[in-house]
Amino acid sequence: MAKEEILQQIEEMSVKELAELVEMIEERFNVSAAMAAPVAVAAAPAGGGEGEAGGADTVKVVMTSAGQKKIQVIKEIKEITGKGLKECKELVDNLPATIKEDVGADEAASIKEKLEAAGAEVELQ
Repeated sequence: MAKEEILQQIEEMSVKELAELVEMIEERFNVSAAMAAPVAVAAAPAGGGEGEAGGADTVKVVMTSAGQKKIQVIKEIKEITGKGLKECKELVDNLPATIKEDVGADEAASIKEKLEAAGAEVELQ
């Protein structure tokens, strides 16, 4: 299985499934995600050092309109965030709503594309 295929599978997982996967990896390889976190955080600024500001690398995905296909938009938000249906419906009912914060530009563009395909209007801030 190629690395891209693995990443694709991970992107499609819910938050609960991801938590279970992390737990399984920790047990199988006798590692801790908590130990790896400082390394990942320390490595992030090194890659973005050429940018103007540290905060410019992340964006906020804000939905401004749910459009005509409200149910489809709710389902898409549920898949993206891993939240429950009730929480997703509340986001759609209380616009503008922040769907996800502090995401990379590529992930934000992907989220925007998915939500717009479902009929929503989305802004990246």
